Amino acid sequence: MNVDVTPLPGIGVRKDFELSTGRRVGVVSHRDGTVDLILSEADDPDACRAQVPLSNEEAGVLANLLGAPQLVNQLREEHRDLEGINTRQMPITAGSPYDGRTLGETQMRTRTKVSIVAVMRAGQVQPSPGPEFLFTAGDLLVVVGTADGLDAAAKILTHG
Repeated sequence: MNVDVTPLPGIGVRKDFELSTGRRVGVVSHRDGTVDLILSEADDPDACRAQVPLSNEEAGVLANLLGAPQLVNQLREEHRDLEGINTRQMPITAGSPYDGRTLGETQMRTRTKVSIVAVMRAGQVQPSPGPEFLFTAGDLLVVVGTADGLDAAAKILTHG
């Protein structure tokens, strides 16, 4: 799939691509750091049908929502022939006892036998985080293990 990059003098850069419907979806990255999500008309790619301004935090959350499922699906596909291996997304919420604490402090592997294989943060994948990795609210963890281990991990991230 081709992504078109269009400089917008005095504004920033537009990056978009064509959907199977003919419409275009993309983002305008403004020079001041703000981002707009845009949807263009099918018959006129320069006519914006919808524009949604996003803060940096909102853009990061949207990127996590879009990126994490793809990563999880890829891991599921790679593990589909391995019975008993499951992959799940788990958020670090503002109320989590691990918001602002390290992966090592969870003792996740020791307590549940699951592995945190990646963290999605602000649209970026942090692969294979080490014990010193500091969690923050909004992180989306990609966790691999048994169904029971994943259930236990979810409880730990929520209740400690």
